[in-house]
Amino acid sequence: MNDALPLLIGIALALAVSAYAAWIGLDKDRAFYPAVLLVVASYYVLFSVMGANTRTTIQEILLAMIFLLAASIGFRRNLWIVAAAIAAHAILDAFHGAVVSNPGVPAWWPAFCSAFDLTAAAFLAFVLRRAPARSRPRDRASE
Repeated sequence: MNDALPLLIGIALALAVSAYAAWIGLDKDRAFYPAVLLVVASYYVLFSVMGANTRTTIQEILLAMIFLLAASIGFRRNLWIVAAAIAAHAILDAFHGAVVSNPGVPAWWPAFCSAFDLTAAAFLAFVLRRAPARSRPRDRASE
């Protein structure tokens, strides 16, 4: 596989998903990007179940729990936390092999996922900069 292809597909897919979600209003639900974060963080757990041992699966679950925590806090408090966590996941993708030895991960996955994550994080940041009030939940007491 061409080395640039996973990067290009990751970028294109993240743009397509984010633009479509914005177009139909799906991203207006505060849960959309936290859910995206949970999904991208869960793939390494899936790969560990497919191709590794219990120890690797536990390591991957512990890493995924960091992103679950960030998604939860970001959903409740401020979507900028979610944008930062998606970008942080892209960094983890770049160094994942040095952090956890997971033979179930396809060779092309880290590049694809990193490109997807960075693009999705940038799209979310763009949306939040255009409408800063969207970053925080509405005050339920004032409703």
